[in-house]
Amino acid sequence: MIIGKKEFDTAHKCYIMGILNVTPDSFSDGGKFNHLDAALRHTEEMIREGAAIVDIGGESTRPGHQVITDEEEISRVVPVIEAVKKHFDVPVSIDTYKGAVAEAALQAGADLVNDIWGFKHDKRVAELTAKYGAACCLMHNRQEAVYDDFQKDVVSDLEECVRIAREAGVADDKIILDPGVGFGKTYEMNLEITNHVDILHQLGFPVLLGTSRKSMIGLTLDLPATDRVEGTLATTVIGVMKGCSFVRVHDIKENYRIIQMTEAILSR
Repeated sequence: MIIGKKEFDTAHKCYIMGILNVTPDSFSDGGKFNHLDAALRHTEEMIREGAAIVDIGGESTRPGHQVITDEEEISRVVPVIEAVKKHFDVPVSIDTYKGAVAEAALQAGADLVNDIWGFKHDKRVAELTAKYGAACCLMHNRQEAVYDDFQKDVVSDLEECVRIAREAGVADDKIILDPGVGFGKTYEMNLEITNHVDILHQLGFPVLLGTSRKSMIGLTLDLPATDRVEGTLATTVIGVMKGCSFVRVHDIKENYRIIQMTEAILSR
């Protein structure tokens, strides 16, 4: 698939989406990169260490996060998107589920819309994605962790996201799916969907796994968000072995190396 000007071999490789939170309150790196100079330095570092996409978010989506206005979110992300596009040749993703923010970000040069509600919160995001010819990552999410048949329901929910995308005019070769680890799921469900992430392949789209430093790892290892690198790496190995095309992570260097090692073994 093509994201921005870059071609991604999603059938044979796993790529890194590096996380750039320009927020004061994200769960593991809040306030570290919410100034333009710091954001650009971190972007440069992530690209050097192996990030293939930079995912820029202006509102924390951690549990209990503070919802902010569209204007505040736009004021955080647009200058960073413009600066990253000016200084670096890397596809940029905007992490938002709001139409106004998506529109401003796409106008500023964003190449991909990463929507934690899979176009279900604001269907205008789907229309804007199609209008700008952008790629999208549609994440599974629910308001409550209530399911009849968990794995089947996740697949069914994502089918609905794909339907919304297609009806808005988004091309199939612009769609990535995300199982939504940490969103609308219990601890046990998060472990289960990570282990069975390959069930999403039946839908026929590249899959992104986003587990970096999340509570599933903290609860398993009894560690704070700042000390979850090894736990994240374990999930990345699982992701590569299950055929994921992307992982969304904070710690680029470590994840890049472990992907290279895992792919080398699997290729033999």
